[in-house]
Amino acid sequence: MITNWSDRISPTIQNIPPSGIRRFFDMASEMKGVISLGVGEPDFVTPWNIRENGIQSLRQGYTMYSSNAGLLELREEIARHLHDWYRVKYEPRNEVLVTVGVSEAVDLALRAILHPGDEVLIAEPCYVSYAPCTIMAGGVAVPLSTDADNEFRLTAEQLEAAITPRTKALLINYPNNPTGATMPREELEKIAKVVEKHDLIVISDEVYDKLTYVGEHTCFAALPGMRDRTILLNGFSKAYAMTGWRLGYACGHPEVISAMTKIHQYTMICAPMTTQKAAIEALRNGTEEMKEMVASYDQRRRLVLKGFEEIGLPCFEPKGAFYAFPSIKHTGLTSEQFAEQLLNETKVAIVPGNVLGACGEGHIRCSYASSVQNLTEALERMGTFLQSLTQKV
Repeated sequence: MITNWSDRISPTIQNIPPSGIRRFFDMASEMKGVISLGVGEPDFVTPWNIRENGIQSLRQGYTMYSSNAGLLELREEIARHLHDWYRVKYEPRNEVLVTVGVSEAVDLALRAILHPGDEVLIAEPCYVSYAPCTIMAGGVAVPLSTDADNEFRLTAEQLEAAITPRTKALLINYPNNPTGATMPREELEKIAKVVEKHDLIVISDEVYDKLTYVGEHTCFAALPGMRDRTILLNGFSKAYAMTGWRLGYACGHPEVISAMTKIHQYTMICAPMTTQKAAIEALRNGTEEMKEMVASYDQRRRLVLKGFEEIGLPCFEPKGAFYAFPSIKHTGLTSEQFAEQLLNETKVAIVPGNVLGACGEGHIRCSYASSVQNLTEALERMGTFLQSLTQKV
């Protein structure tokens, strides 16, 4: 019997903290009457025609493996979709890989390109997996802090200043989780010039691209000269309310997609056939319902912004995704203290900003993908909580 398992676990893994998002999710799951604004998941059910396509695939016996890269029919639809929306062209057979969610795509991209000690510049605050996946791939995660004063946008000057001889890649996510920030095309073009100057690879996670409420989303790979140095990541979870279906994709130069596919075939083998069949329907006939869901998120976005203003929480206006990132600095509490007290005293679950990057300290992440009723009640509870803090002072 092994009695010292802790000594047998990889030091790399031991030194990576558990997901801060899941910690608060687990705490909330053990309490009754909790309104969760924590997990970034649409409250919509996957549109019926997409579900029906998945059900029909089972009836027809599509219960086997697909090719490692995914169904060619789906890869063709992904390539068509990206060309129709952004005028960027990919060859379905060797430049598109279907993955088990965008999270797997992030992991594959980093493992495919990193040599031990390579640095990855990561714009923060950001999704919790970016730095851990970089570390597990043998790289060094280098945070680039952004703030509300600059609308949580990475600047070309900031990028230039952070580059060292060890810098291999830049990882960006716009529209951004957790801030809701977006990037105008002209700002991305400035970043692209720095990327080209220093011969960097860009991993662009654009899973929230359709959830853009102000202006238009710019696909980084569509910028001049960026297609073959960008690994474009996207998926179906957010725009089509398909979180539980676990399906994403990566597009890029044939050599990097080949390397990612090699890792994928030894770990995941392929994405589920039923999910792939449903995704084909989403791309072919899911646009109208997707737009209706986005319009609903925009309504909730405005409701939450107004609500935060009324209860005294300063909040940068999110222009994309479905998160708000209000400041709680004036309360005197840390992000984790605020989140824990809010959950215990009012049963509203949010995510402390510090788990999304050190520069997220003093903020909390609230998902407005919940129902209007839940959002309204959550705002009332948060207002009461803030009043109680004032009275304690």
